[in-house]
Amino acid sequence: MTKKIIILASGSGSNAENITRFFQESEDVKVHSVLCNRKKAGIFDRFIKYATPCLWFDATSPQAIVAYCEEHQPDLIVLAGYLKKIPTELIALFPNKIINIHPALLPAYGGKGMYGMHVHEAVYKAKESVSGISIHYVNAHYDEGTIIHQEKVELTKKDTPPSIAQKVQALEHLHYPVIINQLLT
Repeated sequence: MTKKIIILASGSGSNAENITRFFQESEDVKVHSVLCNRKKAGIFDRFIKYATPCLWFDATSPQAIVAYCEEHQPDLIVLAGYLKKIPTELIALFPNKIINIHPALLPAYGGKGMYGMHVHEAVYKAKESVSGISIHYVNAHYDEGTIIHQEKVELTKKDTPPSIAQKVQALEHLHYPVIINQLLT
C-alpha cells in the first residue's frame, strides 16, 4: 500500500517541490497534497506544473487543517517552511507522524520567531563555525520535538547570512526527502 504525505508550507515552496520531485516516481510513497496558509505564496506558481494538489487553507481556523488531515489520513505530515504553530489537536491525532525541518542545529537557534533568515543572522552574529539542519518530530512547543536527524555544514569567516542560508538549504534539499523516505519505508 502506498504511503501518503501531506506537506504544509507557507512560502516559496522549494522544499515542498524538492520532496514532491523525489517521490514522483515512487510506488511506495506519494505526496498526496500540499497545503499553504498564505494565499499569495510563491508555492502556488511553483506547483502549477505538478499533478499534486496545492491548496490554500485558513490557518486562523485550526479546525480546517485538522478536518482535512482527518479526512485524508496521511501516513506523515511534513512541514516544509510552514511558519504557524501546529494545533495540539492535530498533534494528538497524528502522534509521531508530523515532522519539521529547522535550519540550524537544535536546540540552538530554535523557538518562536527563529525561522529562515532570522536563524542565519543569529548564527552569523554568534560567529559560529558550523551550522546545519535538524529534522525533528513536532510537539506542542516550537522546535522542541525529538530530533530524528541532523547534518552539519562548515562555515567560514567569509560567510554571510545569505551564504549560510544557501549552504543550509543545500543540506535541506539533500537530506529531507531521504529521511522522509526512511521514516515511511
